[in-house]
Amino acid sequence: MDVALIFSGLNVALLLGLLYVYLRLAVRSRAPLSIGLVIFAFVLMVQNILTVYAYFAMEPLFGAETLPILSATATLQFAGYAILLKLSVRP
Repeated sequence: MDVALIFSGLNVALLLGLLYVYLRLAVRSRAPLSIGLVIFAFVLMVQNILTVYAYFAMEPLFGAETLPILSATATLQFAGYAILLKLSVRP
């Protein structure tokens, strides 16, 4: 559970970074795509915040069999968000 919790928290941090980048882009361009990206990042961030809360609140309800799946999902999301942030930020 610790791995899933840590990576879900890191996902929130990455999504905050994506939200910042997309908000700056939306303010500058006012393009519908950039506004859609802001909404996309915001919704994913809320989902990850709720996931972290659910891990804390419902930890006793998760069986040992689900822990590898939850950890793998959070880790793969982290990799995807990290790649997306890297591609979204200019060097």
